[in-house]
Amino acid sequence: MSEILILYYSLHGSVQQLARHVAHGVESVPGMAARLRTVPKVAAETEGVAKPVPDAGAPYATHRDLEACAGLALGSPTRFGNMAAAMKYFWDGTSGLWLRAALAGKPASVFTSTASLHGGQETTLLSMMLPLLHHGMLIVGLPYSNPELNATRAGGTPYGPSHFAGMDGKEPVTDEERRLAFAQGRRLAEVARKLSD
Repeated sequence: MSEILILYYSLHGSVQQLARHVAHGVESVPGMAARLRTVPKVAAETEGVAKPVPDAGAPYATHRDLEACAGLALGSPTRFGNMAAAMKYFWDGTSGLWLRAALAGKPASVFTSTASLHGGQETTLLSMMLPLLHHGMLIVGLPYSNPELNATRAGGTPYGPSHFAGMDGKEPVTDEERRLAFAQGRRLAEVARKLSD
């Protein structure tokens, strides 16, 4: 079984929901499995230190998870048109992997959730691609052969799946958003399988 790492940060649960739909897409491809991982919240000096293992949800990612994966799906909520600080902090610590080209040639995709419909979904997805490109990863987007890209009135972009969570963060993932996340996971797994062959 080859594994696709689904690495995400989710404060209110929307990105976690998308991650699970991406995982279902990955696991719809024979011989492929999904490994869900997250990153700890970044804390100011005046705040407490995070526990080494989260109370609930996915375990924290390690560099070994990145090295061992056949592909990567990276998810973060939007913070002013960019990835969340916790995810950026994690990637800022991967220079050892970069020096060894440990991720070069692996396929990767990105996904996000925003509080407002035009709150920077596409810029967040593009900003998450930057460290992946520096690592030499191959970006896998969503083609317009997915009819939901033309039909959605919520989230969804050719750069990767997205979700409109609403200002209170309680908007459910729509059918179109769910299908796009599934399609992204499936496409990423298919590309990873072909590259490993």
